[in-house]
Amino acid sequence: MKIALLGEYSNVHHTLSLGLKELGHETLVVSDGDGWKNYPRDISLIRKSHSLADSIMYYIHTAKTISEIKGFDVVQLINPMFLLLKAERIYSFYKKLRKNNGKIFLGAFGMDKYWVKAGMDCKTFRYSDFNLGSEIRKNPLNTIYCNDWLWGSKGKLNDYIAKDCDGIISGLYEYDASYRPYFNNKLKFIPFPIDTTKQQAKIRKVIDGKIKFFIGIQKQRNAYKGTDIMLNALKRIKQDYPDRCEITIAESMPFKQYVETLDNSHVILDQLYSYTPAMNALQAMWQGLVVVGGGEEENYTILGEKELRPIINVLPNEQDVYLKLENIINKPEQIELLSKQGIEYINRHHNKTDVAQQYVEFYNNN
Repeated sequence: MKIALLGEYSNVHHTLSLGLKELGHETLVVSDGDGWKNYPRDISLIRKSHSLADSIMYYIHTAKTISEIKGFDVVQLINPMFLLLKAERIYSFYKKLRKNNGKIFLGAFGMDKYWVKAGMDCKTFRYSDFNLGSEIRKNPLNTIYCNDWLWGSKGKLNDYIAKDCDGIISGLYEYDASYRPYFNNKLKFIPFPIDTTKQQAKIRKVIDGKIKFFIGIQKQRNAYKGTDIMLNALKRIKQDYPDRCEITIAESMPFKQYVETLDNSHVILDQLYSYTPAMNALQAMWQGLVVVGGGEEENYTILGEKELRPIINVLPNEQDVYLKLENIINKPEQIELLSKQGIEYINRHHNKTDVAQQYVEFYNNN
């Protein structure tokens, strides 16, 4: 098959393309590299700025690129907002892709209407980026996301594409739960793909009694993702156990440098309000790091995993994070066991070639 993958989130499409190629399919990845993360792609669609000149150049380049995507058996969109344009301008590009190619698939991989809607209903999830129990979190980004997705043009575009496309793929439990009530007949959960060939898995052991913690920072999304709370708990651990821990803070780091920096750590803290490990945590698990973050039972259930429990699950509050980190400090021998489990977990559920095969089957059967 000829498969075009449009847009990028956290290296999902590039990694999927590698798996599809191993299965003998022809792929084309078109994206901006997910901004500063700079993930690999075949055609680069970068909008340098929102100035008039740069906007015109981006629009011309985008129009030319979309016009040349013809005769593909499958076109997959990373998100309804798969281009760096206003939602109103994306309709015509979507319709052109629809006209010139075979099947269209939509990724439920991140921020969109159904994810916002599920979080804001305070019922779908016990906690999320939007709610804590029955209460909406006090976060200024919530208003922006609601205006964009629940009541604005992005949400209307999302509805249009979701109803029109041939299938929807959810990459995490949360996204599946968000779409399932509305698109059960065209929705398929497929785990995110991880490339297990380039980076060597390495079982982590604590040799000198000092545990090395890693946390990634995105300033504009710290409070939204709970990184601020996790960092506060980590700083308290450092204060209380100064000789038994070391902290690496990575801020807005390109992917290649991020992977290299990870390799010097034992434990990664990632996504306080998540039920599941996303791409950064999965990549770290393959490298042998232990994840402190989202590891609720719903995550294991949707994967059909009954044995492995490699993730140190935390509740969305600073004290719970602190206690889980303190437990690691006091029982460093668990690092090796969880590291082994994490590597096996990725092999079982996230190997890029096995994941790509699940995509191919969904493409063919839908």
